[in-house]
Amino acid sequence: MLVIITGASKGIGFELVKKFAGTNYLVIAVSRQTKSLSKLINDSSYTNVLAVSADISTSKGINSVLTISKKLKKPLSILINNAGIIVNKPYEKISEKELKEVYSTNVFAPFLLTQKLTPLFSKKTKGHIVNISSMGGFQGSAKFAGLSAYSSSKAALSGLTECLAEELKTKNISVNCLAIGAVQTEMLSKAFPGYKAPLKANEMAEYVFDFAINGNTFYNGKILPVSSSTP
Repeated sequence: MLVIITGASKGIGFELVKKFAGTNYLVIAVSRQTKSLSKLINDSSYTNVLAVSADISTSKGINSVLTISKKLKKPLSILINNAGIIVNKPYEKISEKELKEVYSTNVFAPFLLTQKLTPLFSKKTKGHIVNISSMGGFQGSAKFAGLSAYSSSKAALSGLTECLAEELKTKNISVNCLAIGAVQTEMLSKAFPGYKAPLKANEMAEYVFDFAINGNTFYNGKILPVSSSTP
C-alpha cells in the first residue's frame, strides 16, 4: 500500500510521515526541501519512507511525483494534500504574484496532482484523498484581516473536495477535507508571531493519521471542522 503526503518536511506533514513510518504503508514524502526528511530517514530505522524533492506548484514537480510513484509499482491507497502557504497582508497590499503563489500551492497543486495520481489508486480497495484546509476557509467561521488570499484559497479547496468526491466515487475513491483550527507550526508562527496555538503539530497529525486510514468508511465529500472553538 502506498501513501503520498505533500508538504512533508515540517509541521503536520512531517509528523504524519513519522506516524505512517511505523506502519506497513510505503510513504512518499513530498516537499520542496527534503533536508529534514533525509535526516529523519538516516537517523531512524525507517525503511518505508521515500523523500521526494518536488515543487508541486509546477508541472515538472507534479510529473516527478507521478513518475516516482509509477516506478514503485504499488497501488495508491491514500493521498494527503497537505502542502500550503500563507500570506498575511492587508487585502489592498497583496500583489498579483503573491495571490498566484498562494493559489498555485493551495488549490492548483492539489487539483492537478490528484488528477495525475487518480489512475494509480487501487481498484480492489477503497482509496482516500484527504485535503487539508483551514477553519479560515470554512463557511461561517471567524475571519481574520490579512488572510484574504489564504482563506479564500482554502475555501476553494473545500469546494474542490465536494466536486471530486462526486466525480471519483465511481472509482471507489472517497475525497474529504479537514478544516483544521490553529496548530503550533512554523507557518502559523510566521503569520501570527507570538501567538500560542492550543494544539501541537504532532497532536493534529495523530488525528489526521487516523482519519486518513479510517475516515473514508464513514465520510465522502465532507468538509469537517477540526477545531476546539466554535466557528
